[in-house]
Amino acid sequence: MLHIRNSLPDSVLVQRVEERLSALGNCISCNDYTALLHPDIDHETEELICDVLGVEAFRETIAGNALVGSYCKFSSRGGLVHPHTSLQELDELSSLLQVPLAAGTVNRGSDIISAGLIANDWTAFCGLDTTSTELNVIEEILKIRSIENNESFESTRAAIIDTLV
Repeated sequence: MLHIRNSLPDSVLVQRVEERLSALGNCISCNDYTALLHPDIDHETEELICDVLGVEAFRETIAGNALVGSYCKFSSRGGLVHPHTSLQELDELSSLLQVPLAAGTVNRGSDIISAGLIANDWTAFCGLDTTSTELNVIEEILKIRSIENNESFESTRAAIIDTLV
């Protein structure tokens, strides 16, 4: 823990979590504003997540699956969820997160979205088996293509990178 703290800038908060559900990446999905949590996560953990990440948290399931971190991936621009997510649930989650969502897959039909996709507001990386159709859906819903032409976004991104480097 000390090594992790010393390796990061002082502005990055690091907090140890004592939680029965120890694979937090499978239990939490978040962007800059909102976090979706496994319905059974401890209330203390929920409070820590809200404080450390500075987000509003909601206990949800994705297509009946409690492992929200495994079955969806979203940024502040859009998100991809489990392919069996109903239209009603898709609309509810989209309203909750305030971003457009699409149901889809990665890695040639895998419904475990986070096993094959990592994304932020600027870019996304997918597993090698991800098809061109899946890539098109991901680029479209996360608005990856539209970012390339946005000069103000590029200047902000360059300033952030210059600050970190």
